[in-house]
Amino acid sequence: MKFSLAAASAALSILMAAGMAGTFFAFSAGVMPGLNAARPGAAIAAMQGINQKIQNPVFVGAFILLPVVAIAAGVLLLTLGERSAAVLFFAAAAAYFAGALLPSFAVNIPMNDDLDAVRIPSDLAEAARIWSDYSGRWTAWNTVRGVFSAASLLLMAAGVHLWGRNG
Repeated sequence: MKFSLAAASAALSILMAAGMAGTFFAFSAGVMPGLNAARPGAAIAAMQGINQKIQNPVFVGAFILLPVVAIAAGVLLLTLGERSAAVLFFAAAAAYFAGALLPSFAVNIPMNDDLDAVRIPSDLAEAARIWSDYSGRWTAWNTVRGVFSAASLLLMAAGVHLWGRNG
């Protein structure tokens, strides 16, 4: 039973980390450059819509629960005597928390809230200034979130590899 729970929590945390790393990567590599190529008012409106729609149970669940599930996997691995694998899952949870969750709550989400409060100006120069002030900083911090999510995923994969070698 412990093995099954450990395997399920490890698999779920890996899937969640892959989803988050992919989401952050897609935004930095494609969505934001695409919005940057659009008219500033259209980019602002699109990002406002994205900010509203991304707040859904699937995204928010994976975003918030990833470190919890990784810690659960680590605890279960400890009960199976898999200390090295457990430590890697704990490190993965810490990396995600420090590099993805903290920047999200300190930078990206407040920036989203500020952008959501903007009434799109009819003046093109003002819309361009608003978008320019938002896009570069938001994308830079989003890239940080992506890198740390990918690091978390790699740490979990290494944990599963160690566990598999011992089993």
